[in-house]
Amino acid sequence: MTSADADRRCARRTRTRGFTLIEVLAALVIVALGMLGVIQAVTQTARNGTYLREKTLANWIAMNVITERRLLPAPPEVGETSDEVEFAGQRWRWTMNVTQTEVDSLRRMDVSVRAADRPDAEALITVAGFYGTAIGAVGGGTLPWADGQPNAGDDGEDAGDDESEEADQPPADDESPSPRPRRNSEPNEEEE
Repeated sequence: MTSADADRRCARRTRTRGFTLIEVLAALVIVALGMLGVIQAVTQTARNGTYLREKTLANWIAMNVITERRLLPAPPEVGETSDEVEFAGQRWRWTMNVTQTEVDSLRRMDVSVRAADRPDAEALITVAGFYGTAIGAVGGGTLPWADGQPNAGDDGEDAGDDESEEADQPPADDESPSPRPRRNSEPNEEEE
């Protein structure tokens, strides 16, 4: 044996062991699967953010359409109408279906909103609103179903203060005020 052969043997014994190719590949597969899960989670979050933004904008459009119809002096016609509008840099299509309710002075408005390039079946949101005319004068008045009598038909309910008008007036100087009866309470011993 020569000294060169001895040097090679010593070099083989002192060489440090590293990872094998299979260990490195297994580690890369594990890291790749973990990164794939993280990328999918980030992508899903971005999609959810976009969907919520579009749904919020569609809700604002529907509420704007309902508010515009409520501000008109005449009720909207019963039937279906639709139009396109540009909002937040995007084209939107809204469809309003107006139906008559059982109350003659009240109409229901259902407004569906979708992106203009999507089919009708893919509405992002449908908002319901109502258009009604006043049933009484501004500041109060009688209601048509009360036969012109305030509190008509309310026999079973408390319509206000049942005391006489004398109790509402201040007592004379020589009289002391009488205690007011309390409702829904047991009488005091002093009152008996």
